[in-house]
Amino acid sequence: MASPGSIAYPDRFYAAAAYAGFGAASPSAAISRFQNDVALLLYGLHQQATAGPCNVPKPRAWNPVEQSKWTSWHGLGNMPSTEAMRLFVKILEEEDPGWYSRVPEFNPQPVVDIEMHKPKEEANTVPASSTNGTSSIPEPKTISENGSSMETQDKVVILEGLSTVSAHEEWTALSVSGQRPKPRYEHGATILQDKMYVFGGNHNGRYLSDLQVLDLKSLTWSKIDAKLQEGMSDSAKTAQVSPCAGHSLISCGNKFFSVAGHTKDPSDSITVKEFDPHTCTWSIVRTYGKPPVSRGGQSVTLVGRTLVVFGGEDAKRGLLNDLHILDLETMTWDDVDAIGTPPAPRSDHAAACHAGRYLLIFGGGSHATCFNDLHVLDLETMEWSRPKQQGLIPSPRAGHAGATVGENWYIVGGGNNKSGVSETLVLNMSTLAWSVVSTVEGRVPLASEGMTLLHSNYSGEDYLISFGGYNGRYSNEVYAFKLSVKLDLQSSTKDQPISDSTSRVLEPEVEISQDGKIREIAVDNADSKNRSDEANEQLLAALKAEKEELEATLNREGLQTVQLKEEITEAEARNTELTKELQAVRGQLAAEQSRCFKLEVDVAELRQKLQSLDALEREVELLRRQKAASEQAALDAKQKQGSGGVWGWLVGTPPDDSDS
Repeated sequence: MASPGSIAYPDRFYAAAAYAGFGAASPSAAISRFQNDVALLLYGLHQQATAGPCNVPKPRAWNPVEQSKWTSWHGLGNMPSTEAMRLFVKILEEEDPGWYSRVPEFNPQPVVDIEMHKPKEEANTVPASSTNGTSSIPEPKTISENGSSMETQDKVVILEGLSTVSAHEEWTALSVSGQRPKPRYEHGATILQDKMYVFGGNHNGRYLSDLQVLDLKSLTWSKIDAKLQEGMSDSAKTAQVSPCAGHSLISCGNKFFSVAGHTKDPSDSITVKEFDPHTCTWSIVRTYGKPPVSRGGQSVTLVGRTLVVFGGEDAKRGLLNDLHILDLETMTWDDVDAIGTPPAPRSDHAAACHAGRYLLIFGGGSHATCFNDLHVLDLETMEWSRPKQQGLIPSPRAGHAGATVGENWYIVGGGNNKSGVSETLVLNMSTLAWSVVSTVEGRVPLASEGMTLLHSNYSGEDYLISFGGYNGRYSNEVYAFKLSVKLDLQSSTKDQPISDSTSRVLEPEVEISQDGKIREIAVDNADSKNRSDEANEQLLAALKAEKEELEATLNREGLQTVQLKEEITEAEARNTELTKELQAVRGQLAAEQSRCFKLEVDVAELRQKLQSLDALEREVELLRRQKAASEQAALDAKQKQGSGGVWGWLVGTPPDDSDS
């Protein structure tokens, strides 16, 4: 019988779907064959591959199974059909590596009532081979996106770099080439463009200043002869970089920063250096505001376009628990005075950011003890809280390393002043539930302090990469941990957090939601019947509790609805009364306006009459003057007449006839 790798897509997917039970009359066969989380992922990928992105509305009825299936499908977003087929087959091979040998006979036909275009002829195959220690597997050509599928033909793909790690959820020591870096701990490391950069560190009590790079494609070490550029001009001088340890290396864009760290001649405040991979030069970043005091062993977390610095140990070995934020746009420091109870002063702790809003601080140590507490800072309200942790509570530790993949925060290494910690932990940052992913045995570098842990997405796979550390001897080993596809999909298919879910981080007494339970991927995939029954009972209990909580919420909402209806009725009655009053006022206003208009007319008429009276008074005055003048003239004439008669009598002149 041919191997599954010799079948071309999409026939390989149809064979896997038929075996998983999706070709049956009811998909219950697939649900019963696998655990709940695996079955839900297979269902979502099957729907994505055959029907495309989820466009159906979320089920409203109380049916947790249908809601879980819808959530699994909807969370895949716009994933291409071919990618969904590939992941479906990959998950099936992880769960049941020998599935193809148990398929009785496969007829490459679509298993759903949806028109699908597939190759008319079976593709040619190329047998797997191995050459020079590198793996090769057949891989199909990409199916065209216009709906019609071209004839596929397998081609040999040489696995290189991180792709040579085949085992999932196991730490694998990488076989690297080139000149290995000097063993160290308390160094800084970051990944940029499929390359892991390692800077500085501590070896036998001496600080280092070298910059090493591991190409993740070829797994080859090389050393960069980096210089420190003094000044901003092109003609600026170059100098050697000061050795340091306990610093933080943070990638941002196409460059990365080195923040803080212990040096032989410490400065008064934190130093921020920037490395440009294109010019292979370091430069001192000029910052503004009040910078934090110099320190090492702090945590530096990239949140958007800011760096959040917490805790550490100053140059005088004083432990710190202060909080500072550097804005990368303006390069300005902000001294944050958060409310609530902050973590105790500490160094060598781990920090992570969840949902772009919450800063998580775990573990760390003082001069006398180690911590295993978990603190959360809401970066919007700047308030500290200490929520209740779920699951297996980790033991106290310091010097551990952490890396986030989606909503999962992985913690590796560390120590408690007695021995190194051997387990690899994962914290679901939505539910705050801890679980153990892997455990190493013996005195291995993974159980060390001062190591670094990074996340790399290489060729579509998620890996954790650790380097260095100290557990009685210094290490320069590189280990890789290949994450399960189920874990990756689980993080990507989570819904956007709603207001209630985001507040769960700050409210330890709130129960985990039903959706969160269904979407959570179990790290331990053991198919023991007892554990499966126990998980089912826990899920059922959680669903019942969630149902009771929802019913109580519905009752409260019903009461609030009744109250709102009563308030609306009262508001409508008040509105009616106010409308009537408004109409009455409007009528009164109209009457007053009419009255005012009449008054204005009367005033105008009176003004005209007053003007007429003034003219009459002037005429009367004129007549009075004329009358007075006439009377005066008559009086004068009379007096004149009287005086002429007397003199005439005296002189003997007879009076005129006219005067008689």
